[in-house]
Parts: sequence; structure tokens; C-alpha cells
Amino acid sequence: MEQDLTKFNPVIGLEIHVQLKTKSKMFCACANNPDESVPNTNICEVCTGQPGSLPVVNKEAVRLGTMFGLALNCKINKDAKFDRKSYFYPDLPKGYQISQYDKPIAERGYLDIEVDGEIRRIRITRAHLEEDAGKNIHPDGLNYSLVDYNRGGTPLLEIVTEPDITSAKEARIFLQELRNIVRYVGVGTADMEKGTMRCEPSISVRKPGQQELPPYKVEVKNINSFSFAESAIEYEIARQTKILEEGGTPKQVTMGWNEKAGVTVEQRSKEQANDYRYFPDPDIPVLNLSDEYIDLLKAQVPELPAQKRKRFKNEYALPEADINNLINWKELTEYYEQLVSEIQEWLKTDQAASKDLDLQKLMKLGANWCLQDFSALLNAAHIDPLESKVRPENLAELLKLIEAGKISNSAAKQVFAKMFETGGEPHNIVEDLGLAQVSDTAVIETVIEAVLSANEKAVTDYKAGQQKSFGFLVGMAMKELKGKGNPAVVNEILKQKLQK
Repeated sequence: MEQDLTKFNPVIGLEIHVQLKTKSKMFCACANNPDESVPNTNICEVCTGQPGSLPVVNKEAVRLGTMFGLALNCKINKDAKFDRKSYFYPDLPKGYQISQYDKPIAERGYLDIEVDGEIRRIRITRAHLEEDAGKNIHPDGLNYSLVDYNRGGTPLLEIVTEPDITSAKEARIFLQELRNIVRYVGVGTADMEKGTMRCEPSISVRKPGQQELPPYKVEVKNINSFSFAESAIEYEIARQTKILEEGGTPKQVTMGWNEKAGVTVEQRSKEQANDYRYFPDPDIPVLNLSDEYIDLLKAQVPELPAQKRKRFKNEYALPEADINNLINWKELTEYYEQLVSEIQEWLKTDQAASKDLDLQKLMKLGANWCLQDFSALLNAAHIDPLESKVRPENLAELLKLIEAGKISNSAAKQVFAKMFETGGEPHNIVEDLGLAQVSDTAVIETVIEAVLSANEKAVTDYKAGQQKSFGFLVGMAMKELKGKGNPAVVNEILKQKLQK
């Protein structure tokens, strides 16, 4: 499906559902547990819509929704209210969803993102609180469906953007930044693979220069990965462009994304707001949020990813890619900051070390270890950095041993693997495993002299201009030193010997 996409400009808006990290559900005391594996366990008369049951608003969900609205620069509605949104699906036992319509908890905000070096402002139409539906299960090969209501009533925050997004790449960057904000504020886990964050893009295209919005939009439902969202948007742009090039008009429909086939699939016609028959929920009073309450929450909004990105650049002077990779893992960012603090404190108290070692080099080395060896072990063990046995002060000591030439890089990897497995201090592990690096010039000189005497042809070849012979002689010396020789010292002494 290859078209000239320059003939039309994409118009993209996003709806994102974020599951809030509360102990109980939105309107009842049932456990809010997205990992519950036994169907219909966390349910009660309220979340299953039994006659006579009454909802009670979750105070923590209101707090989290307000905090997130503030983080997105939104206006907070002090008199936000809840409404009934009517539709009839098996996973919605009441026949309506309790949501917010004309008075959401937050509205009229924005989020700035960087795309190819340019700052793009995406306006936030609204962020409203609501309850989730249950989950329909369709067993393969059977002619019936099952319903699990565990998810029914789970607190959600739905974030709706204006149609300000102009490409699939821009949409992915926005979603990733929003995911980071969710985690930094502590609103939820925003794990798309587990369904605690879901995305529904609305896509249309228009001719260049056209100001009015197209008379249709196509919504793609319940996408659960950033790459799927990007692919679905790219596919829809191409599909709609082809229809317009052929003189047609795309239908306003709701689509699903078939990730295996890489195509969108029509599910149903797109509902309009009047289809839902919104009206205020008569069982839930209007919220009454005071100025003092909102100001208190505003003061509690933590340093956000964009702010942290800027500070890391100024304070740590790390490469942009390193900063972004750290920021994308909130707990790893916290761990790295503790690591840097340990390095700075150590250099401050150890005057001798501070003269020989470079803080900037150590901070970069620390970032490398966090993003490479440490991240690989953490992902394999499915744990967060602060849950690991490698304490920041111990990793700082390992970096010190590397930079001081006490152990080689290969030995450091062995030591780190042991630290991750059992914990402990690096210098003890180095001693236990016999991995201390040999830097004694007298010992190394004796070994090199023996190597040169035993390999006269390699010496002759080197002096005749064959540089590869130097590497051979280094390897022989390291072999004799059982891999523990300090490479810098070995290289320096070998060059001196060969020049004679």
C-alpha cells in the first residue's frame, strides 16, 4: 500500500486509558488487582450492578486524577461530577458505565514533546475519571463466550487529546512521554502489555492547507503497545489516502488492529455522544474540591520527566541517548542518582582519589553500567533496581576499582555478576575470586622479558613493521599473567622493551 502521502496531511487524536494504582475499585471496596488470575474473584454487588447497591467514590482515585491533571497543565474542575454513559455489552452488567461528561476532573491542558529536535505542544482536551468494564473471553473453537468481572469497576483515568498530532512517530513519542509521567507521578504502572494503559487513536487525513477537520474519523480500539499504535496509525493513513486518491470518502467506523496481519479490521460503526445518553448519576454527589486541596496536590507533583531530562543534561552532561534511556525507567533513574551521590561523596572525602580520577568520566561509566550490564540482569530477573542486592555504594566502589586499575573490565563483570547474585562489597569478592589486577611494574617487566625471549620471530616481525605482532605479544604476556595484568601497564612496558 504505497501512496504519495505528501498529498494529504494526517490528523490524529488519542484517547488513552490509564488504570489507577489504588487499593480498591472506583466505587466499591473490592480489591483493585490487575494480576488476579482467578475469574470473578474480586467482585461484589456494587461492581456487578446488583439492584439496590450504591456506589461510593474512591477518594484516592480523585487525588490521583487531580495530581495527573496538574502534571498535564490542566484546569481542575472543583465541581467535577459523575455521569452515566449507557451502552449494552455483556462485560458491563449495569447497562451503563459511570464516567464523567461535561464536568471532568481536569480539562484544557497540554503536554510538550520533542520530535526530531522540535518542540511540539499537544493540547489535552480532558482527563476524566471512570470505571473500567469487565473482560469478555472467547474460547477458541467454542460457540459461546465467558465474562470475567474482576476488571469491572477498576478506576480509570481517560486522557483525550486535541487532534494536534501529525504523524505516527509523533503519536508514539507522546504515548511514551505520557507513560513516563504516569509512573513519575505515581498514578499507575502504565504497562501496556498488561493492559494497565491502553490507547485508542482516531485518525483522518486532509489536503494540505485545509483548515477544517475532515468530516469523519476512524478510531482504532484497545491498542496495547507503542509499536502497534505506530503501525496502526501508519496503516490507517495509507488506507485512507488510497480511498481519497480514488475519489471516495473513508467511513466513520471503529476498527481493531490485527498485529499478525498488520492491518486494521472494521468492528462496528462509530458511536456519537448522543448514542450514550449521558445524564448525571443520581447516586453520586458533585465533588467539592477546595482551593487549599488543589494547592496541596500541586505542591506534591514531583519532578517530571522533561524537567529531569533538562537537569540531567546540565548536571551530568551525559549523551542525550543515555539520558532518555535512564528517564524511561523511573526506578533506574533514582538508582543512578544515588550512585552519582555516592561517587561525589567518595571523591569529596578521598582527596588522593579525587586528584587522579575524573568525576565526569565516572558518571558516564556509571551510566554505562546501569544501562547495560545492570539493566540486562534486572530484566532477566524481572525486578527493579532498588529491589536488587547491588547497592549504589557498592557499584560506586566497583567503578573505583576499575578506574584505579585494581581490576580489569572482564574481571569487573565477574564481580558484578556475583554482587547481583549474593550482594556484598566488591573488594571482598575480588579477593575471594582472586581477580585483583597485577599492576606491579617489576612483575610485569619480568614476564614481558620472558615472553620476548620465547618469541624472537614475533619481535623481529614487529620491528619490520608488522603491527599485528604487537597484539600477539600482548596476548602472550596476558596469558602468562593469567589475564590479571593491567593492560595499560603491559602495553607501556612492552613498547619500551621493543624500542631497545
